[in-house]
Amino acid sequence: MLRIGYRKKHLNINLILGLSFITLALIRFLTQDTFRWTGYGTIVISILYLGTYVYQRKYKYLSINNGILKINSPFAKEVKLSEINQIKKFAGDYIITTDQNKMTINTQIIDPDSLIVLNNELEKLDVEWV
Repeated sequence: MLRIGYRKKHLNINLILGLSFITLALIRFLTQDTFRWTGYGTIVISILYLGTYVYQRKYKYLSINNGILKINSPFAKEVKLSEINQIKKFAGDYIITTDQNKMTINTQIIDPDSLIVLNNELEKLDVEWV
């Protein structure tokens, strides 16, 4: 299995935002007499950011396994490498086209070392590059 990871900057932003929101919630909790609904909202937001950080760190951005290219997200998109007809490079992103689907890979959030590996894997395919 080949995994293509996120840039450290992308991961760290989610971590910093999550920690900032939880710190804000703790400060509100300690300084106010009553804990208002906005405090609970702040805790929910911090949990979402920290959960996103953990998920992205564990599952990475892309994975290539058993001939399937998959974007790892809660609503994952995947495409079989054998079904790819065309790869288009547009504004730094890859737009991968099959007969039924279109998948966009955002290269701005991919770790530079992993991007080299992804480029090598995509160049191995016998498809039309635009």
